[in-house]
Amino acid sequence: MKPAPKNLPNKKSPFHYLFIVALVLAGLTFFQGGTLDKVLGEKKFESIAISELLTKYRANKFESIEIINGQKIQAKDKEGKLYQAIKEEGATVKDLGLNDPSIKTEVEVKDNSSQDFWRSLLIGIAPFLLLIMLLVFLSRKAGNMGDSGPFGFGKSKAKTYNKEKHATKFADIAGAEEAKEDTMELVDFLKNPKKYQKAGAKIPKGILMVGAPGTGKTMMARAIAGEADVPFFSVSGSEFVEMFVGVGASRVRDLFKTAKRNAPAIIFIDEIDAIGKQRGGGSGGGHDEREQTLNQILTEMDGFESESAVIVIAATNRPDVLDKALLRPGRFDRRVQIDLPDMEARTKILKVHVKNKKLAKDVDLKAIASKTVGFSGADLENILNEAAIASVKARRKTISQENLDDAVEKVSIGAARKSRRITDKERAIIAHHEVGHALSGHFTKNCEPVHKISIVSRGGALGVTWFLPEEDTYLNSEAKMKDEMVSLHGGRIAERLMFGQTTTGASNDLERITAIARSMVMTYGMGDAQKIGPVVFNKRNRGFAGIDFESGKEFSEETARIIDIEVQKLVLEAEDRCVDILTTHRPLLKQISADLLTKENISKEEFLAYFE
Repeated sequence: MKPAPKNLPNKKSPFHYLFIVALVLAGLTFFQGGTLDKVLGEKKFESIAISELLTKYRANKFESIEIINGQKIQAKDKEGKLYQAIKEEGATVKDLGLNDPSIKTEVEVKDNSSQDFWRSLLIGIAPFLLLIMLLVFLSRKAGNMGDSGPFGFGKSKAKTYNKEKHATKFADIAGAEEAKEDTMELVDFLKNPKKYQKAGAKIPKGILMVGAPGTGKTMMARAIAGEADVPFFSVSGSEFVEMFVGVGASRVRDLFKTAKRNAPAIIFIDEIDAIGKQRGGGSGGGHDEREQTLNQILTEMDGFESESAVIVIAATNRPDVLDKALLRPGRFDRRVQIDLPDMEARTKILKVHVKNKKLAKDVDLKAIASKTVGFSGADLENILNEAAIASVKARRKTISQENLDDAVEKVSIGAARKSRRITDKERAIIAHHEVGHALSGHFTKNCEPVHKISIVSRGGALGVTWFLPEEDTYLNSEAKMKDEMVSLHGGRIAERLMFGQTTTGASNDLERITAIARSMVMTYGMGDAQKIGPVVFNKRNRGFAGIDFESGKEFSEETARIIDIEVQKLVLEAEDRCVDILTTHRPLLKQISADLLTKENISKEEFLAYFE
């Protein structure tokens, strides 16, 4: 027996019959109303005066006569032709002389007043029935649409976690061991609450995940949902606020009401900074829709019953803009910091993401991890994906080390633009510019090692000198910042030494040099201690949109002049050091630049060979 098609209902609903009744009433209104009679009358009946009709009657030319509702007289002659006349109101058959016994014309009087009454009633009721049918139709459609319908403004937009579609586990996450440990405690608490209650421990009401974009905050939440055998509701912070006042607070109430009804449960709010910014910074004051939504969240989180096991997990990369009331214990009791992965963590992350990829036997994931200092987990996944795409384009069955190296450069710097046409003179300037960076950085003590020199255009850069640290570092020293300024001067000084002038290619270098020098003087207290001292001058605030802006000068014009002098002093000192280095090693600058023009790329090993 074949199953019934899914798109056909097995049972007709009352709405179906209501629709049929409405159509019937509309048809009766049309066909029994004056519309049809008017159309037929205009086509078949000839209108004549009452006197002419009576004359024809006396001449015995009519076969039958009908008097309808005491006003309208319709007659049919012996040839089948139809006539119609209107008599005076109150005139009877006798008054008109239509009762002559010598004339054998059948005269019939009809009274259709009751039919007219029902006809008028149908004409008046039919529009209301059609309106009721339309309202019922819209309400049923809104019900089928659920929360997305016109009547679902105040309903929560949270999505329920589906274990079959999203089977993420803690084993799928690498490089965030401390964060995993904190969240695994949460899962264990939900599975074995009595074990913690015996020790007097209370379940955390909120966990705030903090980390740079791409570090795996949302993925960690998915892993919690995959491990915890409890209902999991996921929503973005931007889904609470709409153009209608009060909608966000209503959605918050609906979300927490649903979670409490299914307790123990977990609520995950991604990008909570969309609604959790500090109050009072918006243009709407205390009546701002976003602030109302935040107030409702604060109330719901702090108003849990002691036995209610509902946990709120939130993720953000801007914890400094969040309201203090949101961060206090009792709302978000625990903060989980997810940092950028280090060397070991990057290797583990790469191993997780290559499980479904075929690698060549000579692939060294540790070498890739060493080249990706400062990369997030999302960046590493993107590198492997780009390498897989490159292997398919090259019609290879496996991903080679070359594919991975190219993918690292593509993600870090940009895709190679080999089609860009550059003149020989410009290529020579670019080659000397990049080698100048490499040499000036190499002959300083604290600059990062040169990883690669290239004059192949990538992204918006005409050439690249790539410095890579040998290990992960978390602090910058004054000497290192000064040496970095020397290496940034290298391209511009090399152009001036070899060609007698500089080009616009050094504009970004100068911006970076100035930024480093100004930060050293105004932020890190690395200027002349006798002239300016260890004082911070560039205090920054964050506005209601999370944008950094300077809060205004909190120092005198005299101090500003001293700051400018100190910044200029640091820049010129670095320039003098760079001039000395490149002047001393000018023959080497020529030699390496000539080789770079031929090869287009010089690797770390090839560069170091010049100094053996």
